Amino acid sequence: MNTIGALTTLNFLMADVRDGLGPYLAIFLQGRQWSPVDIGFVLMIGGVAGMIATTPMGAFVDSTRRKRLVTILAGLAVTAACLAIYLFPDFWVVTLAQVLTGVVGAVIPPAIAAMTLGIVGPEKFSHQIGRNEAANHGGNVVAALACAGFSYLVGIQAVFFVMSAMAVGSIAATLAIRESAIDHDVARGLDSSGAEETGKSGLAVLLKTPALLAFGLILMLFHFGNAAMLPMVGQRIEALGLGNAVFWTSAAVIVAQAVMAPMALLAARVAERVGYAPLLFAALLALPIRSLVAASTPQAWIAIPVQVLDGVGAGILGVVTPALVARILRGTGRFNVGLGAVMTVQGVGAAFSPWAAGNMIQYGKGWLAAAGFEPNLTGYGIAFLGLGGSAVIALALFVASMRILPLAPEGARAPKAGDSASAAAPA
Repeated sequence: MNTIGALTTLNFLMADVRDGLGPYLAIFLQGRQWSPVDIGFVLMIGGVAGMIATTPMGAFVDSTRRKRLVTILAGLAVTAACLAIYLFPDFWVVTLAQVLTGVVGAVIPPAIAAMTLGIVGPEKFSHQIGRNEAANHGGNVVAALACAGFSYLVGIQAVFFVMSAMAVGSIAATLAIRESAIDHDVARGLDSSGAEETGKSGLAVLLKTPALLAFGLILMLFHFGNAAMLPMVGQRIEALGLGNAVFWTSAAVIVAQAVMAPMALLAARVAERVGYAPLLFAALLALPIRSLVAASTPQAWIAIPVQVLDGVGAGILGVVTPALVARILRGTGRFNVGLGAVMTVQGVGAAFSPWAAGNMIQYGKGWLAAAGFEPNLTGYGIAFLGLGGSAVIALALFVASMRILPLAPEGARAPKAGDSASAAAPA
């Protein structure tokens, strides 16, 4: 297997590993009679841990030349934490395992992005990211099919078996990537001059780069609205006894990933020919529509159209996020720190999304009644609409920030972060 093939295979196999149990954790805990608030809390705590760890992990990836080893160890640690949840599903074990999952899982995306940049270089980065994301979504489809099928035979524990098998495969794929194929200077975002900006933390890079800060805030609002959507769909199915929650969640994941894969390839092509503006607009617009669809009926089948819309938004942002950060920080040598900082900011939204959703589910009707409103909605419906409102704010912020973001087509020269003409330049 050549290096590009191994990199693509790694993204395929790591798909079911890097995010831990994902939406299946809410189903697993709901089946053990956890309350929506407790479920929301442990989902939040893992997100908070990942949020705190993301920028330091990005800086670590910038500094290390052992990116393959880091990827392997992180994937194994996430898998071990998830097995601990299965074996000992009490509050403190689940909480600590979620913290570990968040911390070590934070290193996997920047490590893979850095290896990709170091292997293919900046000119082919957007194209390869599209391939990576398509492979990742394909891996999620296969994993979800396996989970759905085996859950009928052995129950929810099928999720743990599938994850373990893919973790082993991801180790083999990582080892098949030739170490000599990775240019570690290019992987940091340095250009051919080798000059870099030194002494800046991820927070400094973020705060002194207006375009990066605006992009991070847009993603924070998007992920606040997005992160709890699929777990809530599965949780609602389980809580209301509407069917096999693992089956419907797996079906929803399959549908979403099946949409994400071509969307990732399409996004890379559109970025090259038209630019990033229509891509970001479409991704952000899909989320409030998704919240309306999710709130429209509690029936289990609604998971399918809800996740079709997720496929549009997530498929686009999976390509746009690293590619746009690389453009904003071109020539600084701070790509992974900057990407880590953006992921930290978006992680704030993702971390608090399930906690906010859990409280809206449990207390939302009471809050609205106290304010004089009596909507014909369940707590879940209120939560879906509440999260969708965050996406509307994200869309408004994007429109206001378009002039400072490098949204031109990939074929056009992206200004270096130090160029005086660039509105995206660090101060």
